[in-house]
Amino acid sequence: MSVRKYNPTTNARRISSVDSFEDVTKFEPEKNLTIARKQQAGRSGGKIAVRHRGGGAKRRIRIVDFRRDKYGVTAKVVAIEYDPGRGARLALLQYADGEKRYIVAPLGLKVGASVVSSIEKGEIADGNRLRLEYIPVGMNVHDVEIVAGKGGQLVRGAGVGAQLMAVEGSFATIKLPSGEMRQVPKECMATIGQVSNPDRRLIRWGKAGRTRLRGIRPTVRGKVMNPVDHPHGGGEGRNSIGLKNPKTPQGKPALGVKTRRKKASDQLIIQRRPKGRFVGA
Repeated sequence: MSVRKYNPTTNARRISSVDSFEDVTKFEPEKNLTIARKQQAGRSGGKIAVRHRGGGAKRRIRIVDFRRDKYGVTAKVVAIEYDPGRGARLALLQYADGEKRYIVAPLGLKVGASVVSSIEKGEIADGNRLRLEYIPVGMNVHDVEIVAGKGGQLVRGAGVGAQLMAVEGSFATIKLPSGEMRQVPKECMATIGQVSNPDRRLIRWGKAGRTRLRGIRPTVRGKVMNPVDHPHGGGEGRNSIGLKNPKTPQGKPALGVKTRRKKASDQLIIQRRPKGRFVGA
């Protein structure tokens, strides 16, 4: 995949770029593998839980198989497709019995290739899904399970990959794209390879209209609001926020404050991610 630039015919076109879609082989999704996307607009129970969400282009959600529980059955890649709900590409698999399923496509997977999911030792090739205990140390993996049999939950974004560092005792140690080192049960499944479409983070959206089509509404700084609307609001001219530390619109500490609650899995985190690390797309 590569990023394409337009001729600078307008000010917006001058600084914007788009996905070239060179790796996409099929543009219409499988109708029985999609569902309607209900508009949420960042609301939970009718109240705004996430600001600056709403609108956007109409889209359908692709049903992605994150479990890949047809063990030992070889599937053939029949298409590489675009998914409007994620940055990574989807691979359309067709099994021997005719069933079709979507998976997150690894980088370099081509149409006509064969992939398999196995709970036993199998071939080490991009797109194959194995238990972590059967994957060689040092390999890049993605779509990693946290709980065995639940389906992949980690490392699914465009262009990312986790590195298998060690397998000792009942756990495997992986290094996540953020730099965090954590343990997961070695019975958990992972797909070999890096996630497709690594150049997505290089796209420059260029203008507000393209961002609105993605469902992102305008963002207004708190310091230019009135005091009744934001803790940073008020004052004359270009004044500071007048606080020792920044706050959210609800008055809670913001920027750099740890928000993770205590969880049972905290003991499995060997090393937290470095502060300020760029985590990719």
